[in-house]
Amino acid sequence: MGLIAGQEWIFIIIAAAILIFGAKKIPELAKTMGKARVEYEKGKLESEKELKDLKEKKD
Repeated sequence: MGLIAGQEWIFIIIAAAILIFGAKKIPELAKTMGKARVEYEKGKLESEKELKDLKEKKD
């Protein structure tokens, strides 16, 4: 009897999500999370570019 391993946690989280949201909502939630991640990455890249431009103007 040991602690719960990584793969078992993933199974528990997926099972809990299905119980909470229902099987029909899971793909919609995944799509929304994917879009949010893309927007986050886009914003991150834009801010890094702006910081780089400001540093170049300063020099």
